[in-house]
Amino acid sequence: MRSENGGGTPKDGTEKERTGAAPEDTRPGAYAELASVGPYGVRPGHALITMVEPHPGHEYSYNRWYEDDHYIAGAMAMPWIYAGRRWVATRELQLLRYPAESAVAAPVTTGCYLSTYWITEGRYDEHMKWTVGINRRLNRDGRVHHGRTHVFTAFQDHAATVYRDGAAGPRDHHALDHPYAGLVLEVVDAAGPERRDALLAWLRTRHLPERLRGSAAAMVTVFRPTPLPGDRMTYVKQVEGVDTRLTLLWFLEEDPREDWERRYTGLCDAVAATGLGRVELVAPFIPTIPGTDRYVDRLREEPAAS
Repeated sequence: MRSENGGGTPKDGTEKERTGAAPEDTRPGAYAELASVGPYGVRPGHALITMVEPHPGHEYSYNRWYEDDHYIAGAMAMPWIYAGRRWVATRELQLLRYPAESAVAAPVTTGCYLSTYWITEGRYDEHMKWTVGINRRLNRDGRVHHGRTHVFTAFQDHAATVYRDGAAGPRDHHALDHPYAGLVLEVVDAAGPERRDALLAWLRTRHLPERLRGSAAAMVTVFRPTPLPGDRMTYVKQVEGVDTRLTLLWFLEEDPREDWERRYTGLCDAVAATGLGRVELVAPFIPTIPGTDRYVDRLREEPAAS
C-alpha cells in the first residue's frame, strides 16, 4: 500500500523503513551539539591552496576523478569549507610563468591545476581533524588518484585583502563564487622570518594598492602558510617556508593574457628592490568549467607538425 505522500515510504519513516536495512551509525546527535558552539562567521580566515601536476598520460582520468568525486568528497562536503574553485593553466599560460628558477615549481611550468578553498575563520583545527580522517578513508576505499604530484599544497591563514575599488564590489568571501575570468598565483619569500611582517605591510599599504589601481584585478588576498599535521597523507609533502612565505591570489575580471606584459610582469623586480624578499612564482590561471574536460587537451606541448 502506498503512503499518502505518493511514495512507498512514510513521511516519518526510519532508515530501516526506507531501505529495509538497519541504519549506519552516523552519530547525528553530535551534529546539533557541534553546531551550537564555536565561531561561524563568513570571513575566509583560512584557505587550502593546492597546485597539482597530473602525471603524463593521466590528464583526463585525473580531471574526471577530481571533478566527479574529489572536489565534493575530498573538499566541499567537509565541515567549514564554504567555497571552492578550480583553475587551470594551459600550456600557453604555463609559458608565461616566472621566475625561471623557482623554489616552488621545478621546472616553473609544473602544476597544471590549482584548487582554492575558503575555510571559516577560527575553524582550522576542526576542519583538519575531519580532513585527515576523510582522506584516510578515501585512500582506504580506493578513491584517491595517485597519478599526480602535489607541487604546492598548503593550508594557509588569512593575512590581508586589498581591494581595487575600496568598499565597492564583491568581498573576499565572495571571491570563489564570483565569476572571475582569471587568477594569478604569486608566492613571495621574505628575506628571513623577521622580515615577513615588514614585507606584508609594504604589500598591503603600498605595492598592491598601486598595482591594482586601474587594473582588471579586483582584489588580492594574502595568506601565510601553516604546517601540515604529522598524520597527513604521505603523498603530500610538508609545507615549506612556514615562517617566511606569503601566498597572494590576484582575482581578475579578464583573462590574464589580456594585459600580462604591462600588469603582471616585473613583480620580481618590485619586491627585490625593497630588500625584503624574493618572488618565487608568478603563475596565471583561468577557471575550469565544472563537469567538463575543457582545456585538458591543452595542458601539454602541441605535437610537432609532420
